[in-house]
Amino acid sequence: MTIAQVHAGLPDALDRAIKWSPFLAMLATREPRVADAARAGRLLLDTDDLPLDLPVAVRLRRRRRALALGIALGDLAGALDLTAVTGALTRFADDALGTAIRAAITERYPGEEPRGFAAIALGKQGSGELNYSSDIDPILLFDPETLPRRAREEPEEAAVRIARRVVELLQARDGEGYVLRVDLRLRPSPEVTPIALPVNGAIAYYESQALAWERAAFIRARAAAGDLELGRRFLAAVRPFVWRRTLDFGAVGEIRGLSARIRDHHAQGQAFGPGYDLKRGRGGIREVEFFAQIHQLIHGGRDAALRAPATRNALEELAIAGSIDVDDAAALSSAYTLLRTIEHRVQMVDDRQTHHLPLAGEPLDQVATLHGLADGDALLDLLRPHVERVGRVYDALDDRQRPALSRDPETLAPALAAAGFDPATTTQRIAAWRTGTYPALRSPPARAALEAVLPTLVEALGGAPDPDQALRRFDTMLERMPSAINIFRLLEARPGLADLLVRLLSHAPPLADELARQPALLDGLIDATALDGVGEVTALAETMRGGDVADYSARLDHVRRIVGEARFALGAQIVAGTADPLAVGAGYARVAEAAVAVLAEATVAEFAQTHGRVPDSELVILALGRLGGGVLTHASDLDLVYLFTGDFAAESDGTKPLGATLYYNRLASRVTAALSVATAAGQLYAVDTRLRPSGTHGPLAVTLDSFARYQRGDAWTWEHMALTRARVVFGSAAARAATDAIVVDVLGGNRPSRDIVAEARTMRADVARHKPPAGPLDAKLLPGGLVDLEFTVHALQLSHHTALVPDLGTAIDRLIDSQRLPPTMRAAYDLLTRLLITMRLVAPDAAPPADATRALVATALGLPDWAAVVASLDTARQEVAAAWSALEA
Repeated sequence: MTIAQVHAGLPDALDRAIKWSPFLAMLATREPRVADAARAGRLLLDTDDLPLDLPVAVRLRRRRRALALGIALGDLAGALDLTAVTGALTRFADDALGTAIRAAITERYPGEEPRGFAAIALGKQGSGELNYSSDIDPILLFDPETLPRRAREEPEEAAVRIARRVVELLQARDGEGYVLRVDLRLRPSPEVTPIALPVNGAIAYYESQALAWERAAFIRARAAAGDLELGRRFLAAVRPFVWRRTLDFGAVGEIRGLSARIRDHHAQGQAFGPGYDLKRGRGGIREVEFFAQIHQLIHGGRDAALRAPATRNALEELAIAGSIDVDDAAALSSAYTLLRTIEHRVQMVDDRQTHHLPLAGEPLDQVATLHGLADGDALLDLLRPHVERVGRVYDALDDRQRPALSRDPETLAPALAAAGFDPATTTQRIAAWRTGTYPALRSPPARAALEAVLPTLVEALGGAPDPDQALRRFDTMLERMPSAINIFRLLEARPGLADLLVRLLSHAPPLADELARQPALLDGLIDATALDGVGEVTALAETMRGGDVADYSARLDHVRRIVGEARFALGAQIVAGTADPLAVGAGYARVAEAAVAVLAEATVAEFAQTHGRVPDSELVILALGRLGGGVLTHASDLDLVYLFTGDFAAESDGTKPLGATLYYNRLASRVTAALSVATAAGQLYAVDTRLRPSGTHGPLAVTLDSFARYQRGDAWTWEHMALTRARVVFGSAAARAATDAIVVDVLGGNRPSRDIVAEARTMRADVARHKPPAGPLDAKLLPGGLVDLEFTVHALQLSHHTALVPDLGTAIDRLIDSQRLPPTMRAAYDLLTRLLITMRLVAPDAAPPADATRALVATALGLPDWAAVVASLDTARQEVAAAWSALEA
């Protein structure tokens, strides 16, 4: 017998239980120890001292009786809150289910452990929220390879016999009562499948055929009893089916539809009052659960913290993440607590699995008095505000519906003209969409999803600076899409996204092209946090290391998805005007650095499986150029140099050993491929390795010693200029320190003496001949642009052995402080860099953008208008050109 606590309210709770609940009065008679303890103010839960020689069925039933009485008295007395009540009920259910599985197996197969047979708890048992008179909803699984069975007995036959015995032990009623009602109808296709399923068959079903409501059900799935390792393996296999990174708003719609059907089916319990259905009624328990689960399905694929199975925990996590309103979360949680508590009161009366309030009169008063209220009216007054608030919050999920857009051209054309479109061409485009001209629109569900979102879409496109241009770009995007149904459903469910989509289409052709190739990129913008920063390299790398990844190929895809989403979101920040382009450029660089680290780490491990590792040696990756400087654009490639530590004559220790030089050159090639080769998840980065020692004529990877000798004796001035932005992005702390020491030594003067300024001027002239400016706004290559500023800074760094930091802005600040650059250079650098990063998104050809986009560029640069952009660019170029010209040979 377990003593939970002492509580003064227990004697009164016992009196109320005996007076108002026939079931509890019966239990008090049959379990006198629990009742007597309550009269003395002590709470007893469960019985753990029953004779061991009792049959399993008897022992479980007696334990259940004692627990049912103890929990009821603790609940009525206020000694146990809802969490304690449901937790105790769930723990007993898990234990009873496990005991029944063990008994069923050992009865039939003496001496065998409960291996190869598992129970997956769904519903309230899965979330630890089992109610007072609930059934349990397990899925019973077996592994044909490990399940105990007799000779010549098929595993399917053995599993079904075990399952039947488990149900009998728990559910059959006799003079001792029963243990638990067992409902197996949540298994796949229950009308045709056996009550125990082979685990691989179940995995195949959930991966390919399961319905939307089954996804929601698995939010609360848990390996509860039997072979827990088997259960966990199954849940790990189906996790991607439940938590999809690519959001399916159709699934959310189906859950909303299920709720509507429940309301219709249980119409008699919808109206609040006597007879109200606490579970299925409008504003009831089910709507709180569905509200939480809908938002978990929307956001949980990207944020594991939101996957909490218990309803109130889920509401709390969703509120913390900003996915739902904090006040709504608090109101729903409070309502859920009260509704579940009153549901328990209803069930305590006769131990019936009911969720309805009694009809008016004595039965309703009976429940109210059991709860400690005066009468049924007081109970209704207590519940009413909570039920009404839940109903309003849940109904608000549908508040964004709009009327359909007319199919009649004569009616449609005036509406389109009023919205700013050319009516003739727009009417033709919409008609083509409706008839399934493009592959993405050929299925009836896709066209139905189009119709649902069309009013929202037309309204948003009509608000574009140039509606017809935005419509043309959206049409081009549709033409390229393999599937459009999900993006339509997403826009229908989140109309505010349509406005952001239109801004992307209006101002950022590269982002529109990416969206056409990968519509799932829009999913990443459903949270406002997508327009925040991308985080630090460590956090980004941990995200890239995570995910449901089974092998190296899957890791490549996973990293590409993370990088694609992050880069798309960073570009969207500029278009939305929520971030400084300098911060976005730094974000691009952190994303790339994390990708290099994670993919290099994965490639090293994959390569080592065949070739082993070279003892006392490791790969080092040195970033140069913009990645080394920590600021990239949306279109930047990665300038990388591959080095390795240790003895070049060493050999790897794998099954297929390689000499160190060949080993690291092959490994470096693999890393380059991991970063650059397109997979099913898209492209990543172009990798430029031409800055390695001896350029394209040299090996892809060299030892640190070779790198040091080359830089100290053979490297050209332009290579030393590139070295000023060198930064190690992969390697151990010791390897980083050794590499940094070489760079510092070389830049500090341990290199051939040359006329740095003269050679820099020659190199700049060569660049101007071979790479002219792309357009009149090419902030990089125009005279007085970023290249001139970089050459100026690097020449000063090498000539004076000063300001030797990879970050160009910091280097400029230090050169200004030492009076080697004029004070205007930092503002010039910031403006030119902001312009470069912004123009890569809105006008990759460096030509003046459309008038509406000019305003966006001005905002990004922190300037009032386009005239100020042009004037500021001219001023910055003149100042940079003057600084470049002032360099002394």
